[in-house]
Amino acid sequence: MKIRFAFPSRLRKKNFISSLSLLLVICAFLLLFLKFTVKYSITIETYGSTAGYNDVELLHRYNIDCNAIYEMEPAELGKSLVIRKQVVVEEQDKSLVNLISNCPRYLLSRGYGDVQVSEEEQAFPLAYSLVVHKSASMVEKILRAVYTPNNIYCIHYDLKSSELFRESMEGLARCLPNVFIASKLEAVTYASISRLNADLNCLSDLIGSKVKWRYVINLCGQDFPLRSNIELVADLKKLRGGNMMETSRPSEYKKQRFSFHHELQNVSFEYHRLPVKTNKAKGPPPHGIQMFIGSAYFVLSLEFVTYMNKSALAKDFLMWSNDTYSPDEHFWATLTRVPGVPGEVPRAQADITDLMSKTRLVKWNYLEGPLYPSCTGKHVRSVCIYGAGELRWLLNYGSWFANKVDAKVDPVLIQCLEDKLQEKQRLLVKAMKSQQKIPSSVLAVDVILQ
Repeated sequence: MKIRFAFPSRLRKKNFISSLSLLLVICAFLLLFLKFTVKYSITIETYGSTAGYNDVELLHRYNIDCNAIYEMEPAELGKSLVIRKQVVVEEQDKSLVNLISNCPRYLLSRGYGDVQVSEEEQAFPLAYSLVVHKSASMVEKILRAVYTPNNIYCIHYDLKSSELFRESMEGLARCLPNVFIASKLEAVTYASISRLNADLNCLSDLIGSKVKWRYVINLCGQDFPLRSNIELVADLKKLRGGNMMETSRPSEYKKQRFSFHHELQNVSFEYHRLPVKTNKAKGPPPHGIQMFIGSAYFVLSLEFVTYMNKSALAKDFLMWSNDTYSPDEHFWATLTRVPGVPGEVPRAQADITDLMSKTRLVKWNYLEGPLYPSCTGKHVRSVCIYGAGELRWLLNYGSWFANKVDAKVDPVLIQCLEDKLQEKQRLLVKAMKSQQKIPSSVLAVDVILQ
């Protein structure tokens, strides 16, 4: 079955107006910043605070109106800037370990018992592979945001992670019956085969799960959903067995990543160890495979994963990819083009770029203005870490997950995403059960420009 992608062609004029409007709003709430700094006192409460243990609204730590943030009201956006500028008490791993030491208390405080699902969702369970290594409180927020009792969740934590982080992940798996830790764990090195193996380990475990999931989605510690589970299920059904990922023909520059042997070496900057290109050329990929590139992000059908798990071609290709740079960025993109695989994308089909795939909404700084509105959070290595000023744009764009979000950059955005998604899930399930009409203010609108 071929994948069908709905990709809106964007009009420059409309994007210019959108960007200009957002810029004016940003200027307005910057002018209001000093006023709100004095007027508002924001209470920030960590997970470790005993005052919040019996509070099922533990998520709502900030005195902020998320509907006003969504409507881009300057006063409330200015208030969110105050929260960002204040010294935020980080939710340390130890605080989460303390909270989940009592599972009933944790589940109550986070509202797990209030999660509602429709019959359609129950008949269409999803699986998740979470490959994470730090910031347990952020991972917990992601898990809670995508959680339903009928889905299944595999957590792969890095063997190099701190003891407290590992305890936190083990605690989440202990408290939630449909969450488990991968049976095989990797010491993950950036851009190496270990990152791909981490996902593969979870996929192998998920295939053996008693939950007959339909699609599997991989997440990292800076992703966040932009669709409620009920919306996501509706979108995935439209794939009709196809997969969703980037898959494009490689540039000459990108070909260097898999045309030469790479060796792990110590480096003097952030990642400490990286695969470094050598002068030793690699032979061609096995089985006459034609190479394509994409990203590490995927949404895969159970049929595709089952095929891959049994395929000698996939195993040989994995072994061939062992000494390449960032193999997770070509492995999936190439396999989905192999003739005869479930959900095949024909090799002759045009490139499916990051702008077309719904798996992630990543905002690169060089695309801001011509294609995207300006980043209201901050940039790290050319990628926007989103701010509250982008809440409406994120929910309306049409992608399924955002990358990157970070509570240390803007905790208001995360809180408001949580609020809006929980509200949509609750109202959509209720409406589906009673066939009620959903208020338009609740639904995110996919804008398609023909």
